[in-house]
Amino acid sequence: MKKSILFYFAFLITVVSFAQQKRDLKLNKETNLIEVVYYHDNGVVSQTGTYTADGKLHGEWLSFNTEGKKEVSANYDNGKKVGKWFYWKNGTVKEVDYNANAIAGLKESETKGKQSF
Repeated sequence: MKKSILFYFAFLITVVSFAQQKRDLKLNKETNLIEVVYYHDNGVVSQTGTYTADGKLHGEWLSFNTEGKKEVSANYDNGKKVGKWFYWKNGTVKEVDYNANAIAGLKESETKGKQSF
């Protein structure tokens, strides 16, 4: 029980930038990751993703605008940006490839109203 309390306390300290946002936290015992959902002031989901026990972003993170439309799909590996990230804005999608926290490539295309990722 003490481990769980310390674990959550350490996690809460690492997310100070989101201190004013409503959020739901859940420990996934299978992966030992903290699953989190942040909400906009209007109650719509703002972000979803997971943290490691030491507060580093890990796995897929999704960001949504206040209407609930996906704006960003990102991937982290123990706090480092990795893989393909997608940004949707004004009918275009930007694909950014990350390798070890550095940009390795960039593509941009029109979405024609669809978000296929």
